[in-house]
Amino acid sequence: MSDGVIERFEARTPDGWILAMRRTTASVEEELTAARPRRPVLIVPGYGMNSFIFGYHPRGRSIEAHLAWRGFEVWSVDLRAQGRSRHAHGVKALFGLEQLALVDVNAAITEVLARTRTGATHVDVIGASLGAALMFGHAAVNRDDRLGSLVSFGGPLRWERVHPALALAFRSPALAGAVPFRGTRALARLALPVLAKIPALLSVYLNPAITDVSRAADLVQTVEDPVPQVNREIAVWIRDRDLTLRGVNVTHGASTLVNPLLCVVAMGDGIVPPETARAPYDLTASRSKRVLEVGDANLRIAHADLFISNDAHSLVFDPVARWLGEQSP
Repeated sequence: MSDGVIERFEARTPDGWILAMRRTTASVEEELTAARPRRPVLIVPGYGMNSFIFGYHPRGRSIEAHLAWRGFEVWSVDLRAQGRSRHAHGVKALFGLEQLALVDVNAAITEVLARTRTGATHVDVIGASLGAALMFGHAAVNRDDRLGSLVSFGGPLRWERVHPALALAFRSPALAGAVPFRGTRALARLALPVLAKIPALLSVYLNPAITDVSRAADLVQTVEDPVPQVNREIAVWIRDRDLTLRGVNVTHGASTLVNPLLCVVAMGDGIVPPETARAPYDLTASRSKRVLEVGDANLRIAHADLFISNDAHSLVFDPVARWLGEQSP
C-alpha cells in the first residue's frame, strides 16, 4: 500500500514566517486507478497540532494518501509555530487566530495555486477542527474568490454547545491566556498509553476501541504546545459563541458564503460536539451543502477518530472524496 508521492514546499508570509507544506499525489503504480482532479485540495490543521496526522494512519492509508489514491492532488500546511514551519529570523512574536486565519491560510492557498499541476484557479479546502474555523475566518474576512469547496472536519463556527470540560478549561480568558505550555508532546507520549486503559477519560478525543493507540510515539508527533494568546482568544470565542477577526463577526460573514460545503460530524465528539460541528451547515448560504454524520450510539466516533480510526477510510475518507469529486466543475 503506497503513501503516494510526497514533495515538500514552503509558503512565505509578509511577516516573515516560512510555512512548511507538502504535496501528496498518486504513485505511478496507482495512477491508472486515479481519476484526475479538477482542483487541488488543501488541508488546514487545528488547535495544538500540526499536519503530521494528515499523513499518518496506524492501519492503512492516511487521509492524504487516500485522497491522492482517489485522484486528488493533496496539500497540507504547517501554520506558524507548527511542525517544520519557522520564522526567517528566529523571531518568536506573539500571534493569534487573526494571523493564522487571515495571513497563514492565505499564504498557503497562494502557494498551492502557484505550484499545482492541475491548472486550477481554485482550491478546495479541508479544515480540521480549529482549522475549519480558520478556513471560515479567511473566507469571511478576506472574501477570497480562489476558494472552491469547503469541508469542515469536526470544526466549530458558532459554539452551539460546549463540552463541560472544555467550558471549564476556557472559563476565564485571562487565565487561559496567562499560562504558558511546554513539553506537551512529551507529556502526551507518557499519558496516552495510560489513558487508553481508562476509555472514559480519553473518550472526548478518541475511542481506543476503534482506534489503534499502541503506537503512541507516532501518534503524538502531531501534538504542539498550545499558544497562550490563542488560548485567550478561544476562551473569548466560547464565551461570546461567535468568533471575531479584524472586527468581523465570522459567523455573520460566513452566512453569506455560497461555496459548496460539507460538514463532517463525529457523533461522539467531546471536543466539538455534534450540534456545534453541524452549525456551519445551518448558517451558510450555500445551495450545495451536506452533513456527513459519522458514528452512532453503537459506534462511538470521537474527534480524532475521523482521521485515524480503523474504519476512517470507508466512513470518512471515501465519502469526502466522492463529495469533492461531485463538486468539481
